[in-house]
Amino acid sequence: MIIYKDIITGDELFTEIYKITEVCDGMLYEVQGKLTSRSEDVDGSLIGANASAEGGDEGSEAATVSGVDIVLNSKLQETSAYNKKAYQTYIKSYMKLVKAKLEEQKSSRVQAFVAGAPAAVKMILGNLDKYQFFTGESMNCDGAIGLLDYREDGITPYMLFFKDGIEIEKY
Repeated sequence: MIIYKDIITGDELFTEIYKITEVCDGMLYEVQGKLTSRSEDVDGSLIGANASAEGGDEGSEAATVSGVDIVLNSKLQETSAYNKKAYQTYIKSYMKLVKAKLEEQKSSRVQAFVAGAPAAVKMILGNLDKYQFFTGESMNCDGAIGLLDYREDGITPYMLFFKDGIEIEKY
């Protein structure tokens, strides 16, 4: 299994189970998800419970969670929407952190990152009002913020992440 993690926070952002493509001249990962609903009910038999021996099942209601599978599976946390000025402040700081990590770990990527990032940021800023914003599970806003949008059909969700802000872990 391949897990894609934030290089700043170490949070899991997504895995190889999704359709992943590179967009914006290879600067961004576009991760296609789907809308899903799932029950958060715990099957008591999996932990040794026996409803008939313990007085019967009390018929507790199972909680159902609906949302985008990428968000639910990686426990991404929605953060407040950014206006243009706030996003520019965030992205300037984030780019410095990513560049520093690249200089430490992948110096061969620094030049391409510095050259390509402005076009990706410009594309994001042009569509900023369409996105929902998600941090990793730690809710550390210094790390990657995934951008959630929907395809033209209004049903198919996808998320954008800066490729150079992600490390790949194989298990």
